[in-house]
Amino acid sequence: MRAWVLVAAVFWYLPRTGWQRFSEVTKKGFIYGKPAYTVKVYVELHHNSPFLVCMDIKHAKKETVDPTYSWIGPNEKPLKGNNQINITQTGKLMVKDFPESLSGLYTCTFSYKIIKAQTQVEKTVKQRYEFMMFAYREPDYSYQMAVRYTTKSCVGSYNDLFFRELKKVLDNLIFDLSCHVIESSYKCHFVKVPEHGLIYELFIAFQVNPFASQWKSACHGTADCEEVTNPNILQARDRIAEFFRRQAYLFYHDPNKILPLIHFVDHSFEMARIDTCRPGFGKSEGLHSNCATCCVVCSPGTFSPDANVTCQTCASAYAYGAKLCPQT
Repeated sequence: MRAWVLVAAVFWYLPRTGWQRFSEVTKKGFIYGKPAYTVKVYVELHHNSPFLVCMDIKHAKKETVDPTYSWIGPNEKPLKGNNQINITQTGKLMVKDFPESLSGLYTCTFSYKIIKAQTQVEKTVKQRYEFMMFAYREPDYSYQMAVRYTTKSCVGSYNDLFFRELKKVLDNLIFDLSCHVIESSYKCHFVKVPEHGLIYELFIAFQVNPFASQWKSACHGTADCEEVTNPNILQARDRIAEFFRRQAYLFYHDPNKILPLIHFVDHSFEMARIDTCRPGFGKSEGLHSNCATCCVVCSPGTFSPDANVTCQTCASAYAYGAKLCPQT
């Protein structure tokens, strides 16, 4: 017997706060530099970044004389004059409404003086820190599902009719969530069941997708529509799982119930989540282990043209978030 899929236990919804993707963020939301080490920071698209501190924790706990802080952005561009960049007097940097185009290497130089009290001799000390900031977004969820029904025979139009009606029922069940059933198909097989002989069964497969025709109107103009579509698809998943659970209960737990010719096979419902990324984003557990489940912006030298899961190599893609591979 195939085990029933425990929906609530197996699938979980990822948190939506971008800076929590970095494990060393402090309680105040600060990320400190590390000498001779590039700190990776993942910022959810169109959210504010955490504060990057132009100092390591060791220096932060000490008194410093005449400290100065100098920041350089991606492509070694100065950051002054950019309205999205906030740099405090104490050298902390934060990016507002983080776009994929501001992904890249952020470098700061921390300078301070060491003064010998007796001689008043001054020595200037400089320390450089590097931060790699990447925009990311949550993947778009869909669900691949499979279910089985017994039938009278593999020959006959009633199997086609039942299949079409089942799809209509499932579509109506999740229509208000802007979700729909796609890529649906079935095959009929005869199955030898111990102590029951040969039984004809319909093996049905389909995908539950959050992008029905009206999905954009459900987003209400938000930039990150996965904040709407992902909760919707989770609700759709639960409704469909409950639909088949009720069928199993009605058909197999009611002793007075007469089973129809085509009926649900108990414990046959299975499902698996499928993640896709928007164009310009992809997953890479090797490159982004701190954000392995995220769709991270494609780095220069890569691109993603469609709803794929990985960024593809492209030597002529020079910007972050490339959706096309320019021809050279």
